[in-house]
Amino acid sequence: MAQKMKAVRLHAPGDLRVEEVEIPAPGDNQVLVKVRAVGVCGSDPGRVMKKGTYSYPTIIGHEFAGEIAEVGDKVKGFKSGDRVTVAPLIPCGTCDYCKTGKYNLCDNYSYYGSRTDGAMAEYVVVEECDLLKLPDQVDFESGACTDPASIALHAMLKSGMKVGDNVAVLGVGPIGLFAVQWAKIMGAKTVFAVDIMDEKLRVAEEVGADYLVNAKNTDPVKFILDKTGRGVQRVIELAGSKITQEQSIRLADKEGTIVFCGISYDDLVIPASTLDALLRKEVRLVGAWNSVFSPLPVNEWELSLHFMARGGLRCKPLISHRFSLDEAPEVFQRIWARSEFFNKVLFIPN
Repeated sequence: MAQKMKAVRLHAPGDLRVEEVEIPAPGDNQVLVKVRAVGVCGSDPGRVMKKGTYSYPTIIGHEFAGEIAEVGDKVKGFKSGDRVTVAPLIPCGTCDYCKTGKYNLCDNYSYYGSRTDGAMAEYVVVEECDLLKLPDQVDFESGACTDPASIALHAMLKSGMKVGDNVAVLGVGPIGLFAVQWAKIMGAKTVFAVDIMDEKLRVAEEVGADYLVNAKNTDPVKFILDKTGRGVQRVIELAGSKITQEQSIRLADKEGTIVFCGISYDDLVIPASTLDALLRKEVRLVGAWNSVFSPLPVNEWELSLHFMARGGLRCKPLISHRFSLDEAPEVFQRIWARSEFFNKVLFIPN
């Protein structure tokens, strides 16, 4: 094996470089993965261009799939050649939440691509606990989409959705598009997709949304209330916008559930009339963070792969661009400038 690899490393906010670095060696409980596809998360542009990582330089990228190239001495469940996807959160394994399988709530977690080196490279070292084998029917590009698919499933499960419920998904980036699909899989009667970009709404229609609402042109609250007569039972907020967060409360039905899953960078001030609606309708407002990849109560990663393998969960319609690693600095500049439409962006290292 070659001693050097190509990697995309962040040296400071806005300072992204493609460099030759040493191929890392796996420890006893780790494997070396040859990266076949790595995605750009919705949080990545802000981290790369403004927020930064926890140390420098850092190889970015946490949504990925690949093939095991080398295994550590104590790895038992995997072997060289296995096709895998990787949960990006590295649990401490010792806190109370880890002991009960709630890795997403770990008190002392690490994370590929921000707290430790990630996968926007030809190779990455991965902890065995984060590995999942890809079913034969799931290709590497779809495998790299398991993280957003699982986050969407986690949000849907937090909503307590029941067969026959009406569902509104506010913000149909990749996670929102998977939420649309999960709502249909779980038996939604009607799914409303809300966004401000027609390109995203067209994909939402392709993957199963019943109604499309461009909030730039149409008041989504009025539209949904007019169509349902009373609001929807489940609202999945994925835009992370104070506008859609406030709208979520107004378009929810009595005793409905709202899930806040979109990362927010602004304060939320709730008007008195909206707060009154929250009280009078006895709306349940819950947060959803990351996803669960422990065996119990539900391994959301395995379930996502199960539905991908059987064709119920579609990834390909979400992928808008594929690039080489060499293009990464320029691509992140374009994404940050929002000068063109991007949906799920993949880098293909090998």
